[in-house]
Amino acid sequence: MMEITSVQGDITEQAVDAVVNAANSSLLGGGGVDGAIHRKGGPEILAACRALRASHYGKGLATGRAVATTAGRLPARWVIHTVGPRYAAGEPGRAELLASCYRESLRVADELGARTVAVPAVSTGIYGWPVRDAARIALRTVQEVALGTESQVVEVRFVLFGGEAFEVFESVRRELGL
Repeated sequence: MMEITSVQGDITEQAVDAVVNAANSSLLGGGGVDGAIHRKGGPEILAACRALRASHYGKGLATGRAVATTAGRLPARWVIHTVGPRYAAGEPGRAELLASCYRESLRVADELGARTVAVPAVSTGIYGWPVRDAARIALRTVQEVALGTESQVVEVRFVLFGGEAFEVFESVRRELGL
């Protein structure tokens, strides 16, 4: 049975099997969670991302997809990079792309044999997704994965940097009975 938890903190300090990175399609680092993971994880992550770009992902990683690399100097074994969609109110398919980020990240985690996974609030930073809506999509999607598969993942830990995001995720978790 998969436990879904949330904590306020720094995702780069989570001692888990896999950390999910809210990456940009280039996979070469950026701001927010992506920049923090690349800075703290060190050059090993960037080198692994460059190798991915040189092989399978020459045009970058598509929105809603996920791929894994080493975690470098992070207290995790792997980083699972996923590209969230930019928020566009009323644009069809955007919510499904955000849900796909979580489904794909958990699929990759299972392929790796990861049992504990730390996840950020994908697309809620510079990509502008409203936190409450993103929390509902994220938590429902992880709940659906937990109920619908034989996942090896035993804990999905949403790691929220700010107190406001943490409170919103906790509120939505209670609403969903998680």
